[in-house]
Amino acid sequence: MIRLPPPLFGVDSHFSTPPPNMYWNAVYYPNWRIYRDQPPVSLNFDVISHVFYAFAWVKPDGTVYLSDEWADAQIQVAGAGDVPATQGCLNSFALLKKKYTKLRIVLSVGGGGKGSEPFAQVAANQASRERFAQTALGLVQQFGIDGIDIDWEHPSDARQGQDYIALLTTLRAYLPAPQYVLSSALPAGEWALQHINLGHASSYLDMVNLMSYDFSGPWVPKSGHQAQLYTPQVPHCPEAAISCHSAVSYMIRQGVPPGKIVLGVPAYGRSFTGSQGVGDSYSGHAGEEGTFEYRDLPRPGATEYVDGQVGAAYSLGGDGGFITYDTPQTVGMKANYVRQNGLGGLFYWTGTGDASAHTEKDRSLVYNGFLGLFPQ
Repeated sequence: MIRLPPPLFGVDSHFSTPPPNMYWNAVYYPNWRIYRDQPPVSLNFDVISHVFYAFAWVKPDGTVYLSDEWADAQIQVAGAGDVPATQGCLNSFALLKKKYTKLRIVLSVGGGGKGSEPFAQVAANQASRERFAQTALGLVQQFGIDGIDIDWEHPSDARQGQDYIALLTTLRAYLPAPQYVLSSALPAGEWALQHINLGHASSYLDMVNLMSYDFSGPWVPKSGHQAQLYTPQVPHCPEAAISCHSAVSYMIRQGVPPGKIVLGVPAYGRSFTGSQGVGDSYSGHAGEEGTFEYRDLPRPGATEYVDGQVGAAYSLGGDGGFITYDTPQTVGMKANYVRQNGLGGLFYWTGTGDASAHTEKDRSLVYNGFLGLFPQ
């Protein structure tokens, strides 16, 4: 039987300020999901504290702009119940905020590939940093949302690391706390984080969204877990030594307050065909660019397993071979880890890749993450 938690973030939420044991349970919502019949109202906001709306982009002169103005502000978006239909996903989220009064909507700027390319140039110049902050604030005010998330993947040397902090400094001046949320998504690998003074950066941030996934993929020589909670006693390769725990520990050693760290959960699996498990050779990858959405896992004919020692799940068989992903059991382990270590909470890339938190609660990562953060 599924336990029914109180809707801490929903319409009946009675907290005027977050109590000491409040944790964030946040999702990223990619704007392109509106084209797959997943409007904002498809999410279960009784168990979601923040939505990071992905993505806005930035021009080389620092101007932040909507990456898909049709999806973001113009397309007809369905409503549900007492949330009316409207034009554009950002406007739909603004309407949802009126119903779910504790919900925070944060505009995420950047993303992988093209989305992050201009950051180094923009952050290196004071005038473009100012333009970035001014135009970002303009979008926040235009749509009646709550803040900005910086997803620069990622500063590649010490100078860019300094410029990243300079950008955060400028943004915080334009988006003061606590009126506005300022967050940043950062990778889990020390090779990427080493260029940033993380303690200094975190002083400007409300939330540090730790992208604690993609530890394994097509770039590794042997198949492995992509989001393991703990490092195995004998990692089969250097990449297999990274884990949620190793990344969190590194951030805390670098001066990031634990309560600002939000642990990332992938709502997708990575496929290794021709592999029988961790440390095995593989012949290729199945799915869309080697991935399957969690909502489509396990694959027909596959068997699902959980490795309770490292906190990782996977399936074998079917058309995906060995697929590494999270399940309600491993998300429960991660939620418990958050509580034991005083972290800020969990986030999911993406909320739309999850099983429905409305109709498949026993299978939903977001819903079961909430249960783990707020046990009855």
